[in-house]
Amino acid sequence: MVHNECVAPALTDLEWIHRLPKAEVHLHLEGCVDAAVVAVAAERHGATSPLPLDEGRPVLGGLAELLAYLDWSCALITEPDELATIAYESARRSSVSGTRHIDVIANPTHWPGFADRLGLMLDALDDGFRNAEADGFATATLCLSLKRQQSATEALHFVDWMIERRHRRVGALSIDGNEAAGSHNERFAEAFGRAGAAGLRRCAHAGESSGADGVREAIELLGAERIDHGIRALEDPAVVAELVRRSIPLDICPSSNVILGVVPSLAEHPVVPLAAAGVAFSLNTDDPLLYGIDLAGEYARSAAAFGWDRPMLARIARTSIDSSFADDDRRHELHGELEDFLATNA
Repeated sequence: MVHNECVAPALTDLEWIHRLPKAEVHLHLEGCVDAAVVAVAAERHGATSPLPLDEGRPVLGGLAELLAYLDWSCALITEPDELATIAYESARRSSVSGTRHIDVIANPTHWPGFADRLGLMLDALDDGFRNAEADGFATATLCLSLKRQQSATEALHFVDWMIERRHRRVGALSIDGNEAAGSHNERFAEAFGRAGAAGLRRCAHAGESSGADGVREAIELLGAERIDHGIRALEDPAVVAELVRRSIPLDICPSSNVILGVVPSLAEHPVVPLAAAGVAFSLNTDDPLLYGIDLAGEYARSAAAFGWDRPMLARIARTSIDSSFADDDRRHELHGELEDFLATNA
């Protein structure tokens, strides 16, 4: 459960935030599985949660516990129809916050029920997202993710499969996982290079469980166009300067950072000095159903905590669209929606 650390903005501001066209670019599929879906699947498999639950959500003590819960809960999902529903509902819920496009990070290692059916997994997710789009909800791009503990050979085989398959829903390669024991970015450099050469976009988790060095390596070794989290870049001014020089945006997830203990409180979040240094960033939920949050709430809490006005929120929304992996035509449409909204709702 998220506990607001600030006074909520006026209702009119919250309504404005909900209607503000925006994208979300740091959204894990694994964190978009409804508690009711997990409960039904757990009963089917006779499984018990490894963590205590509060209103169906795990009580988390940090990133390691989160990842363990994701391994458990996603392993229960074994039917394509379940995946299609998860995808559809992810797009539908996002739309309630005024989100018009989502980049969804999916790590196959969390879904062992589809280990030898990865093509079927992608097709099921595609079905769900296509149906959501047909119903007027957010468009979606999948960012398939490697896990830090995988080998270089596994990473290369996975990227080769992505390139050969060229699934229409997949637009990017990602990497996530706990970096506390090391980022091992050099292990994945060849795989990311191969993905980039094939036209896949690239993003990487860094600067969450790793420090500023992890951010630097994500840029230099992995060619990341976007840094997932990245807030610990602030520990090294040279890394901050490099983010600004290369115009590499951060996907910042304020509530997630507080809940997982990356920062002690929202009031102490480093997004303010990062913004002051000229770093571009978007706001995101990370794992919304596990935290009980939505994107409009992240905008509202951040605005109240940091004193951001409507022009600042519009700037963040613009960055979210710029940094999304939607195709050029879709980004052009999204920018048009945003500018039209701002012209009549300044």
